[in-house]
Amino acid sequence: MQFGVDEAGKGPALGSMFAAAVHCEEPDALPEGIADSKRLAPERREELAATLRNDDRIAVGVAEISPALIDDPETDMNSLAVRAHAEAIEAVLEDGAAASPASGLCDACDTDADRFARRVADACALEVDVAAEHGADDDSTVVGAASIVAKVARDAHMSALADEYGPVGSGYPSDPNTREFLENYVAHAGELPPFARESWSTCADVLAAAQQTGLEQF
Repeated sequence: MQFGVDEAGKGPALGSMFAAAVHCEEPDALPEGIADSKRLAPERREELAATLRNDDRIAVGVAEISPALIDDPETDMNSLAVRAHAEAIEAVLEDGAAASPASGLCDACDTDADRFARRVADACALEVDVAAEHGADDDSTVVGAASIVAKVARDAHMSALADEYGPVGSGYPSDPNTREFLENYVAHAGELPPFARESWSTCADVLAAAQQTGLEQF
């Protein structure tokens, strides 16, 4: 069976992006109820991710792209999505269990799915045959499984940040809890939190507004 790859956290203003790859030789090994992670309740995602990780017939690989890498002016999110997918594929195939060259399907992170597939294959240190499709996390069970693993990894990452810094919300710009956290943090610290994507307009706008307020008060 081919491997499947998907990402979580490409668009948030806070925290890392994750990509996950799932591979198994037996299609029946994948648990029932797999779907695009966005269609599942958090508790169900966690249950399925644990099942996937605990089954010896299933291999799981995860890659993390930090905010520092995301803010690097020498790269861009499409290139980082390619890197994340390639690293997740390398992680899932590193034990050599899959036939060579291994083949797999990615949920496309580019408007041109074929271009994205070529870039991921070229970025892999291993010989792989990669295809990409839009909506693959809905249409392919193994890509859906990867979407679940990636989302659970991202959620655990945000939960750890919340444990350390307080309620940070989902990290997405549309989340009022995230906006409130950013505004309060910047108001007290005078700078963005270390896990903010400083190059994101949401973060830059909050920092600029706080600096302007400080100037007006002065």
